[in-house]
Amino acid sequence: MMRRCIHLRAAVIFLGVFLMLAGCGRRTAQTGGPGAGAGAPGEGKMTEEQIAKQAPIREVPVTPTPGVREGGPGTGTEGPLKDVFFDFDKSLLTEDAKRTLDDNIRWLRTNPAARFTIEGHGDERGTNEYNLALGEHRAKAVRGYLTAAGIDDKRISTISYGEERPFVLGHDEAAWKWNRRGHFVVVTR
Repeated sequence: MMRRCIHLRAAVIFLGVFLMLAGCGRRTAQTGGPGAGAGAPGEGKMTEEQIAKQAPIREVPVTPTPGVREGGPGTGTEGPLKDVFFDFDKSLLTEDAKRTLDDNIRWLRTNPAARFTIEGHGDERGTNEYNLALGEHRAKAVRGYLTAAGIDDKRISTISYGEERPFVLGHDEAAWKWNRRGHFVVVTR
C-alpha cells in the first residue's frame, strides 16, 4: 500500500511538472535566426521580412502603459532620466540615443548621489534567450556610453528583461519600436 502511494505521488508530481513545462513553451528559433546558435546580437540575424513570414501578425491596437503621455516612453513622464531606443536587432546607440544620453548625463552630473539601473529590453520577435542577450547588450552599451562620459560605474547597475516587460502592447512596428529600449530606473534609498 505504501509503495502504491509513493508511486501515485511521483506520477502526480511528474504530471504537474510536465503540464507546467508544456504551458510555458516558447517559439523555437529557425535556422540562422535569433537564438539559433548565432553569436552576439548582430550576427546571423533574421530580417524583418523573414520574421514577418514565420507567423501571421494580427493587427492589435497600440495601447501605451497607463500614465504615459501620448508619444510613447521617454517623453519625460517616467522620471528624470529618459529612455533610449534601438533599431531592430541592434545594440548600437543611434545618434538620437546619444543625444538623449547627453541630456541624462547633464542630470546625473548635477545629482551625483543618484544611483540607477539600466534595464535592457527588446521586442517580442526572436526567442526569449536571444532577447535576453540582446537586452543585456543594449544595457551595457548605455552603461559604456555613460562611463565614457565620466559617470561613476559604481552608481550604475544593469539588468535585461528581454521581451518580458513590453512598454507598449501590440504585434507590429508601431509597438515594437517602443519596446526596443534602455530604460532608466533611479534607485531611491
